Amino acid sequence: MSKGNIGVTSDNIFPVIKKFLYSDHEIFLRELISNAVDATTKLKVISRQPGAVSIPMDDMRVRVSIDKKKKTLTVSDHGIGMTAEEVDKYINQIAFSGAEEFVNKYKDKTEAIIGHFGLGFYSAFMVSKKVEIFSLSYQEDAKAVHWSCEGSPEYTMEETIKAERGTDIVLHIDDEFSQYLEDATIEGLLKKYCKFLPVEIAFGKKKEWKDGKEVELDEENIINDINPAWTRKPADLKDEDYDKFYHELYPMQMDEPLFHIHLNVDYPFNLTGILYFPKIKSNLDVKRNKIQLYCNQVYVTDEVENIVPEYLTLLHGVIDSPDIPLNVSRSYLQSDNNVKKISGYITKKVADKLAELYKADKEDFAKKWDDIKMFIQFGMLTDEKFYEKAKEFALVKNLGGEYATLDEYMDKVRENQVDKDGNLVLLYTNDADAHYTSIERAKAKGYDVLVMDGELDVHCMSQAEQKHEKLRFVRVDSDTIENLIKKEETAKDTYSDEQKEGLRKAFEAYIPQAEKLNYYVSCEAASADALPVFLTQNEFMRRMKEMSAHQQGMSFYGQMPDSYNLVVNTNHPLIQELVEKETSEEVQEEVEKDGKKETVVKTVYSLSGEEERLKQLIDIALLASGRLKGEALAKFVNRSVELMGR
Repeated sequence: MSKGNIGVTSDNIFPVIKKFLYSDHEIFLRELISNAVDATTKLKVISRQPGAVSIPMDDMRVRVSIDKKKKTLTVSDHGIGMTAEEVDKYINQIAFSGAEEFVNKYKDKTEAIIGHFGLGFYSAFMVSKKVEIFSLSYQEDAKAVHWSCEGSPEYTMEETIKAERGTDIVLHIDDEFSQYLEDATIEGLLKKYCKFLPVEIAFGKKKEWKDGKEVELDEENIINDINPAWTRKPADLKDEDYDKFYHELYPMQMDEPLFHIHLNVDYPFNLTGILYFPKIKSNLDVKRNKIQLYCNQVYVTDEVENIVPEYLTLLHGVIDSPDIPLNVSRSYLQSDNNVKKISGYITKKVADKLAELYKADKEDFAKKWDDIKMFIQFGMLTDEKFYEKAKEFALVKNLGGEYATLDEYMDKVRENQVDKDGNLVLLYTNDADAHYTSIERAKAKGYDVLVMDGELDVHCMSQAEQKHEKLRFVRVDSDTIENLIKKEETAKDTYSDEQKEGLRKAFEAYIPQAEKLNYYVSCEAASADALPVFLTQNEFMRRMKEMSAHQQGMSFYGQMPDSYNLVVNTNHPLIQELVEKETSEEVQEEVEKDGKKETVVKTVYSLSGEEERLKQLIDIALLASGRLKGEALAKFVNRSVELMGR
């Protein structure tokens, strides 16, 4: 037997491991399984070398077992094994300048510890009070070795007897981590981290229900699929294979993916994977952290924001790359040039696939548009390179259910929807029922109306306006139809400013009051067939408020009260009747002119005795815009009945 100290310069390596990696302690099992798989893979490679001695390869499984009485967890492989010299080299010599420097440098960076120093095996001490190694090398005449350590720099190493080639790592689980002696816990971790490893992982025996109870079978319980779909050639896979793999990744996902992209590149980096497009109806449906990152088929993380742009995290699937720099927990992605190249490749691949699908079958692509548009819009808003590609297949939809790219749609409506200043005005609605009256007025003018009811549509409209000169999106209810697309001819009335001011004040007196809600009354000459009174809302302010709900730094707009214009249509017969009933009087008013006060005589118009009619007209405007509810709606109904009975 030999004794010694592990190659560190102070005694605090083990407390550091336990303290700084506590939050990630479950990764110990993945590290040990990965080492076992590496040892098995190396033996396979050696056996295929020219002139290699014959090595029995009949049982190459990695096995995990629990002994609850002894409180041990064991990871066994039939791989390459280790000699005493190799144990001393790979286990006893931890190469770094000093534990004190290590602690000082990384005390605030818990995610960057073990992998930086090659300490994967030592993660076992996070959950163990003692760790043993029993190993027999594949080499002829090799002697088995037994290594033992109780969580201090001191270890013992001696010859032992081991019947089979390979390595057994025996963890004596600390009482604090007794959950790692439970079958369900270990099986859950194996399925999480080892589900697609290239070497079979066995844990216990298969079980089945028989005669009302669970019975253990003779067959071993294999945890993993050693040939997952992303490691196979696309030519060898059918659509049903991709769908089957999708449900293997997400067994609780009921919906089928819309389509998939198979990634495969080996230069200038190595990357494989499959990305799936799920249906995304709204932000409420978005479940990020669905792309799983693997390193040589070892699960790393499902937090891939540093690998792919944020909008791509809306996709599902797998990315596997040995070229992504990781720490020991393999869950912290360091942003270096390789990562940026990988991100750029994935972005290009996704954009190219979408363009290919659009060109191949525009009708089928349009059918899928509503389910994928949030993803595409998100990408266009956050990634300029993606925008340049996506503008060729990003679609808009009109009320007739017709889809087109923005450029195609602009060409379609340009002849009729350019205003007198040369602006192309695109009308839209986000609620066709609420805006029905305004939509009908637009249709009567021969105008087309888009449906823009998605959560990102308002942001995309602003982006399009920035990208295209003389392009404006205007919600169809935001003003009179004559003002939305102003032509040379404009409706006029013959009333004086004083008459319209009297009319305005008469309506203003009966405007409903509500918190965070302002109404401004104006008198305008709309078309005679428009409503006598109707509501409009400033496009800019309304859009800013909508954007503030989804964008940080715009909370100022979100806190502002809603503002509406109550437009009194002076060309409508009912309003003209009211004007005729106005009374006027001469009043003296003191004004300041050229620094001197003067008394002038002004004509002031007022309207009295029309209270019921004024309220009724205001309520009609509110009702038409969907803003008349509750008690106010009940009063309107009762007032309508009374007026009809007169």
